[in-house]
Amino acid sequence: MKTKYWNIYQANEKQQQEAIMEASLLLQQGETVAFPTETVYGLGADATNEQAVRKIFQAKGRPQDNPLIVHVAAVSQIEKLVRNWPSYVDKLLEAYTPGPLTFVLPSNGTCTTSVTAGLDTIGVRIPSHPVARQLLSTCHLPIAAPSANISGRPSPTSAKHVWEDLYGKIAGVVDGGATGVGVESTVIDCTQDIPVILRPGGITAEQIEKIAGAVMVDPGLTTENGKPKSPGMKYRHYAPEVPLWIVSGSKGDIQATVHRLQTEGKRVGVMGKDSTILHLHANAAIKLGNTMEQVAANLYDALRTFKLGEVDIILCEAFSEHGMGQAVMNRLSKAATRMISLQ
Repeated sequence: MKTKYWNIYQANEKQQQEAIMEASLLLQQGETVAFPTETVYGLGADATNEQAVRKIFQAKGRPQDNPLIVHVAAVSQIEKLVRNWPSYVDKLLEAYTPGPLTFVLPSNGTCTTSVTAGLDTIGVRIPSHPVARQLLSTCHLPIAAPSANISGRPSPTSAKHVWEDLYGKIAGVVDGGATGVGVESTVIDCTQDIPVILRPGGITAEQIEKIAGAVMVDPGLTTENGKPKSPGMKYRHYAPEVPLWIVSGSKGDIQATVHRLQTEGKRVGVMGKDSTILHLHANAAIKLGNTMEQVAANLYDALRTFKLGEVDIILCEAFSEHGMGQAVMNRLSKAATRMISLQ
């Protein structure tokens, strides 16, 4: 398959409109198109077309029991896909959408069973990225869109990442530049009286609690048993090419671990906040930024940057799980081969 490429962020208005129309037409014809959202790049297909949705699973090599999130342009489209929702959803919709928040609600059966993985619920969200919003408004379809990468690999935060993983496997890639948030949307189960976080992401637990009054965390976040209610709950995700160790300890503890591994003949890469990396000496190093928002935005690109043949192991400092740190540590724990506590 030949994969079409549209460069949106460096195009003039006429070229952008033409690209969006072409990409929309492919989606309407049952093809798969990758596009940017404010979180990561998504691989989109018509959520009401079973054959189109199957192409997502084929391109990614994704397990069939892993549900997909449906992206729409407006609340009115959500209403057409679900049966009902509690009153706190209206408040959260007003406060945080468009944006990186996915609502799991009772499905009315409009979308295919491959989207819901046979569950009676469906995850829906309204992205805020202008390219995503243009595409969704133009194609007039609910678009199922998991991350546009080979399943298990770090999620793509640029069109280059998508091209590396899926060239020749999908119909097109809309290049809208680098994404913003850098980790996937927060997923909340809204089928009960209190919202339950199924996957931490771009909207924090504290932000949800501020609007909804209360929020709980699903115990499935820390186990891999049973059928996942949300993407990111069950399977190993986000894994780089080489083993990743998460180290909880001081800068001195991390440096001592680097030294020990190097004496064993291993080439060691390190990643962490700028203030940590400044004090570490390794074979390769990547600074993730000074704030947790910057760490989240740079995380997946860093995991993709360390290549097999250049380093033998990656060490990343452990972060506080407050605020955005909860989403970052969730992704790192899914990607890691080992967690080390030296405190």
